[in-house]
Amino acid sequence: MRRVLWLSLFLLWGLHAASAQTPPAFYAIGDPALLEIWVDGANGSDSSSGESRDQALATISAAWARIPQTMTNTGYAIRVLPGQYPAESLPNYWESRHGTFEYPILIEAVEGRDTVTFSTVNIFDVRYLYFVNINFSAENDPFHCEACQYLLLRGVRVSGADPETYATQEAVKINQSQHIYIEDSDISGAWDNAVDFVAVQHGHALNNRIHRAGDWCMYAKGGSADFLIENNEFYDCGTGGFTAGQGTGFQFMVPPWIQYEAYDIRFINNIVHDTQGAGVGVMGGFNILIAGNTFYRVGERSHVLEVAFGSRSCDGLLGDEGRERCDQFREAGGWGGSQVDDGENYVRIPNRHVFIYNNVIYNPPGFQSAYQQFFIPAPYGQQPGTNVSAPALADDDLQIRGNIIWNGSAEMPLGIEANPDSPAGCQADNPTCNQAQLRADNLINQVEPVMVDPENGNFDLLPGIALPTQPIPEFTQHAPA
Repeated sequence: MRRVLWLSLFLLWGLHAASAQTPPAFYAIGDPALLEIWVDGANGSDSSSGESRDQALATISAAWARIPQTMTNTGYAIRVLPGQYPAESLPNYWESRHGTFEYPILIEAVEGRDTVTFSTVNIFDVRYLYFVNINFSAENDPFHCEACQYLLLRGVRVSGADPETYATQEAVKINQSQHIYIEDSDISGAWDNAVDFVAVQHGHALNNRIHRAGDWCMYAKGGSADFLIENNEFYDCGTGGFTAGQGTGFQFMVPPWIQYEAYDIRFINNIVHDTQGAGVGVMGGFNILIAGNTFYRVGERSHVLEVAFGSRSCDGLLGDEGRERCDQFREAGGWGGSQVDDGENYVRIPNRHVFIYNNVIYNPPGFQSAYQQFFIPAPYGQQPGTNVSAPALADDDLQIRGNIIWNGSAEMPLGIEANPDSPAGCQADNPTCNQAQLRADNLINQVEPVMVDPENGNFDLLPGIALPTQPIPEFTQHAPA
């Protein structure tokens, strides 16, 4: 095979061209030396050398088989020529290939975007794997990666089935992995989530379109940590746009991130529109920043923003494999129990240090949330045997400031008003979040933030609308181990 020097890719920023903000930095691939393996599904042969376009292999499986488990003196570039690559052309299980930064594995569509489509991809224990300009399309789950490190999806299109068919649960699902980078991609089609992260630490999602899902467009939960989500567009989802944290089986978490559902998540400069539920949520989060985002036509089911408890259970039945980790994690200081879940006895995971600053939430005339602006639950009492302090708080150092919210009439409740039948958080004794503070520090149904042309994708505010921006404080506490 011929040694080549593959130059790092640079893809233009085009998703939010009207934004004047400096785009965040893409993952730096560097300039690794790679051996080329060519694949041509229409004209290649698996008996060929694979060293050049005219000696291309026929299947991705054959190319993958030529990559050793450990990269010692070279990386590999699988250069894929246009075509559809069905399941029989792909590895049944992409397993145990250990690249390095100097010697990664690149799989690239030679002729550019939308020229190569793979069927379902299922990956386990792979390091430094880069997919560039590859499409993935399947009626089951198109892309799954478990125990992966340094995975890059750049310029890809991942397409599952329509949510109403209940054929695709998640379009992209990443479990128990570190250093995951999704850039300049389009991900859609799932009855649950378009992007589902469980126990994923370190990485980013930049400049993507994430849409067409029955539940949240995307969530990062199960002890996911240290993730930047910036310059993305989320839309056409059911439960909501994005949430930091949600609910997880205790045994699927990864130490030391075994307390909160989400740690150190930054959700900034995104556009979220046309979601039936909340535009954004935090459920069991620590050091979560929601800032500079634009929300349009969100929350019709109930409310536009939620800061609620995460949920934690020990999944399965007594004696099931893996349930022993629930007790092991609890004994190590994690938050949870080992009781069999009955739908009510799950552990409520609190929030701490959630900052929601300088966002625009605009529901135009004729569209509004059904009941209230926010959902912030009241403190929850004793949870013995779980390591969670009592009471559990959803609003511990919750700060909601500098936001413009236009949703319904002036009579629309905040959702935290005193109500013995439906108690809420952010009461008068909370110094960082209470009714007087929320109305003083935000413009709620006072200024209509009219946008240029949101129906055609221009969510910029009309000139002359002043944003009540507030300085964003630093987090003063590190994530607990």
